[in-house]
Amino acid sequence: MSMDISLQEMIWLGLGLLAAGGITGLLAGLFGVGGGAVIVPILYELFRYLGVPDDVRMPLCVGTSLAIIIPTSIRSYRAHLARGAVDRDLLKIWAVPVVLGVVIGSLVARYAPAELFKTVFVVVAGISAIRLLSGKDHWRFGETLPGKMAIRITGLVIGVLSSLMGIGGGQLSNLFMTFYNRPIHQAVATSSGLGIMISVPGMLGYIYAGWPRAAEYPDVAALQPPMALGYVSLIGLALFVPTSMLTAPLGVKLAHGLSKRRLEVAFGLFLLLICLRFVLSFFE
Repeated sequence: MSMDISLQEMIWLGLGLLAAGGITGLLAGLFGVGGGAVIVPILYELFRYLGVPDDVRMPLCVGTSLAIIIPTSIRSYRAHLARGAVDRDLLKIWAVPVVLGVVIGSLVARYAPAELFKTVFVVVAGISAIRLLSGKDHWRFGETLPGKMAIRITGLVIGVLSSLMGIGGGQLSNLFMTFYNRPIHQAVATSSGLGIMISVPGMLGYIYAGWPRAAEYPDVAALQPPMALGYVSLIGLALFVPTSMLTAPLGVKLAHGLSKRRLEVAFGLFLLLICLRFVLSFFE
C-alpha cells in the first residue's frame, strides 16, 4: 500500500465510499439489485490509490463487490419479505441451479476476456431497459411462469451470467419475471433474495481464487490479511456496509410508494445508464 497518500485524500476517499455505500443500499432496496455497478468503479479508484497492481485490481473489485452485496441484499430481502412481496416458492426452485451457475461462471471467468463480460451485460441489460421503458405489456413469453424444469434452467443461466457480469442477478431475474406477467414490485422483491444466493458463493470463490495471487504481492498491504482475504477487501467492506445497510429499507419504501409505471421507467433508466458506462469502457 502506498504511504504517499495524504490524510486529506484518505478522508475524501472515506467520505466518498460511505456516500457510495448509501447509494448502493438505496439501489438494492429500490430495484432489487446489489448495486455492483456502483461499487466496482469506486473501489477501482480506491485500490489505485492504495497501489494495487493492475492485473489483480479488477478481480479484487469484483470479489469485494460480491461481499458487499451480501448484507445489502439480506437487508433488502427482509424488508420486502415483511411486505409480503417475495415469491418464496420461486426462490426455492432457483436455489440449487443458481448456485451451480455461479460456480460454472466463476470457472469460465478465469479464462474469458473482459470484453465478453461487458458485452453480455450490455445486451441483457439493454433488452431489459427497452422492455421496461416501452411500457408495452405484450412483451411477454406467457401469462404464467413456465414449468419447474424451465425455471431451473433459467436459474442456471442467471447464475452463470451474473457471475460473469459481477452482479447480484437482479436485472436478469426482473427481466424473466416481468416477461411472464409478474408484477414489477414482486419481481424487484424476489430479486433481492436471489442476490443472496449469487453473492455468497461468488464471494467464497473469489477468496479462494485470490489467495494464491495475493502471495505473489507480499509488499502490497491492501492484498494481505487483515486488510483482505483473497480477492475480498475488508477495507471496502468496512466502508461500504454501514451506510448501505441503513439506506436499503429507504429504497424498499420508495419502491412500494411508486406506481408500477414509474418503477418500470426508473429501473429502465437505471439499466440504460449502466449500459452506457460499459459501452464507453470499450473505448478507454
